[in-house]
Formats: sequence, structure tokens, C-alpha cells
Amino acid sequence: MYEDLKGKVALVSGAGKRTGIGFAIAEKLASCGADVIVADMGAIAGKEFAVRTGTREEMEEIAADFCERFGVRSKAVNLDVTDADSIKAMVDFIGDEYGRVDVLCNNAGASFGVPNSVISYEEEAWMKTIDVNLHGVFRVCRAVLPLMMENGGSIVNTSSRAGKVPPLFNGAYAVAKAGVIMLTKVMAKELASAKVRVNAICPGQIMTDLEKWRFGLEADFLGTTAEQREQEMCQTIPLARIGDPKEVGELVAFLASDASSYITGQAINITGGQLMEL
Repeated sequence: MYEDLKGKVALVSGAGKRTGIGFAIAEKLASCGADVIVADMGAIAGKEFAVRTGTREEMEEIAADFCERFGVRSKAVNLDVTDADSIKAMVDFIGDEYGRVDVLCNNAGASFGVPNSVISYEEEAWMKTIDVNLHGVFRVCRAVLPLMMENGGSIVNTSSRAGKVPPLFNGAYAVAKAGVIMLTKVMAKELASAKVRVNAICPGQIMTDLEKWRFGLEADFLGTTAEQREQEMCQTIPLARIGDPKEVGELVAFLASDASSYITGQAINITGGQLMEL
């Protein structure tokens, strides 16, 4: 529990489904007393996606649950990080409803066109992956920062282990996440005088829908099963298990709070020891 987060306004993108890292981040911040804005695509219920996205109904349920359980003022907002109009509508809503943002967690992400090598990667899928994962962080930060500059605050960008160690056949995602790390460092320098701290987290294998989908893709590609692929992955992790989204939420709450007041411009690994380099 970080008492200084009580009453703060936190925006978490990609938070609209209970099985994701974004939800775990939002839930932890709400449990600390932050008024959490649950932002996601608000997909139409029943529509099929490779990896399930949060529906508007689920987003509303999550926000209502936070209000009931934690006594906070939580709202759901639709957000497409690739669409300037969507971002502006979200920022206008937050400005009218809350008047400020103290914590911004850029967690929305996706991967398209995988598995593919750089040689065979379709350009449209490559560009779309980078647009969501890198340009989306830039767009949202630029739009939200006017709501943060007066009082300062904390930005936490979700990068990835893939942004430091190149994975096979997922190059666009890796390039985008590496870009998020550098964007984080640039912003940390530029915003320090405004008392806005900017850090990134670099999760490794975390048990989410996206991770399960990845295990399935890799299993098909390698001629094995998703279960076998998961076991093989665990053998590369010193703690010998896949991480829990709640563990990521704990790290983000620390970075959002005054407990990390002297930390900025960092890309912090949360990989069970799978990656130990900075």
C-alpha cells in the first residue's frame, strides 16, 4: 500500500480485460486509493480477435468494481492509441471529469504479422505493430502531459524483455519496444524540471492471453505443443516459472509512488532472472 497514491488520478491504457497486465496495474493502483481511468479499445462483444481485447461492457464492469471495492472514482474510456481523435476525446473527458493526471501508464500494445522474419514480414503489419507499441506511447504522452505539468507526476511505459534481447520472428515488436526504452530516457531528461518522472518496465514471460497466444504460435512453428513450449521457456528462467500480472502491478505502483522519487529514466526488468543485464 502506497499511501501517497490515495486521491491521485491514474490513467492506464490497455486495462480493459481482467487477464491482462493493464488490469493488474489498474487494480493495484486502485487498491492504493488512486482514481483509475480504465482505457482500452472497447471492442464489440463477440467479435473475434487473435488475442481477445477488452469490450466496453467489461471496461465498465472493471471501473464499477474498483469503485465498489476500493471506494475510488473510476471511469472507463475508449482509447485507440493510433487515432488522434480518439486520444483527444479521452483527454477532453479526463480534463472535464478529473482536471489532471498524476500517473500515466502506457500499457496498450499488440503484435501483428507474426511469426515472420524481417525478410518475409509484411510492411503493413510491421508498420502497424510499431504504430501501436511505439508511436502510441508518444501520442498519448504528448496529449496527456498538459494535464500533468502543473503538479508533476509519474509516467510508466510498458516496454518488454524483447526491447533488450531480440526474439525470433517478432522483429517489429522488438524494435518498437526498444524504441519505447529510448523514448522513456529522452522524456525523463526533458521532463525532469517539470517534476515528471518517466520510467519503463520490461516484463519477460507473464501469464496473459498474449503470452498464451505466443506459446501457441511458437508451438505451431516449432512442431510442438503450447504446454511443451511453456515448459521449455520456464527452463530459461532462474525462478523457473511464468510471472503473474499482479507482480507487474506491484512494480508499477512502486514506480508511480513517492517510494521511487529518485528514480527516473530507467528500464526495469521483471523477468524472474531471465534477463539480468540493464
